[in-house]
Amino acid sequence: MSTTFQLDTATSRATPTPAPMKRLTVPAIQRRKGGEPLVMLTAYTARMAQLLDSHCDLLLVGDSLGQVIYGLPSTLAVTLDMMCAHGAAVVRGSYHSVVVIDMPFGSYEASPEAAFAAASRIMAETGAAAVKLEGGEAMAPTIAFLTARGIPVMAHIGLTPQAVNVLGGYGARGRTNAEHAKIIGDARAVAEAGAFAMVVEGVLEPLARTITAEVSCPVIGIGASADCDGQVLVTEDMLGLFDRTARFVKRYDDMAGRISAAVGDYAAEVRARTFPTSEQTYAAKE
Repeated sequence: MSTTFQLDTATSRATPTPAPMKRLTVPAIQRRKGGEPLVMLTAYTARMAQLLDSHCDLLLVGDSLGQVIYGLPSTLAVTLDMMCAHGAAVVRGSYHSVVVIDMPFGSYEASPEAAFAAASRIMAETGAAAVKLEGGEAMAPTIAFLTARGIPVMAHIGLTPQAVNVLGGYGARGRTNAEHAKIIGDARAVAEAGAFAMVVEGVLEPLARTITAEVSCPVIGIGASADCDGQVLVTEDMLGLFDRTARFVKRYDDMAGRISAAVGDYAAEVRARTFPTSEQTYAAKE
């Protein structure tokens, strides 16, 4: 997939102009059920969206930005303003992937009407294709309310980070018979309510396989099973930008080490006065 570049001489930054193509759609994602696995990663900035877009089917503007970008201890303090600002940036930086934006804690739980007010603001201000909300059977009426009013919804069940205080931590879900049955019930409920896809996080592998086989919409796993209809990870985790990650994360690079090494080289050259050289400075015109 080719991308041409135009140079903005005022800022000296390359702004990608996409090759003509149509962006993927929510119905196109739905049709991938049982087919080629869906690729999904998080993005919070326009530049990261540019780098990920051609490789992904979906870009998730996750409320994990609270921890990744803002250094917050959890996702609970993330605001609607944050999600709209970062969501708009990711939409501007992409042209291929379906962009899904997390609804932050407190923006949708009170009532379907409150959820619609928040979701419609997200859609209008960002240009995203869909929203994502956490919760199973209890949120099914809200999912149905939103989808009936033209807002595609991705559900999120299993380990739901916004409910960490109720769950008592970030451990794997579905270890007891009761919890196993509840999560399957949640999956069925959100699918029947009209969710176009669902994220299943941090559940035992047999449970993830059962859910994927039983529901009609694509199941995107994170800490679940390779048999899901797709996978999602936090991009900064899989790139190795953090020292600690969840067990289910595979590090595909050591970007933290590479950045540290590059900055170390820069600092050494500055202190030795070997940077800048004549190649990086402006000489007087004769």
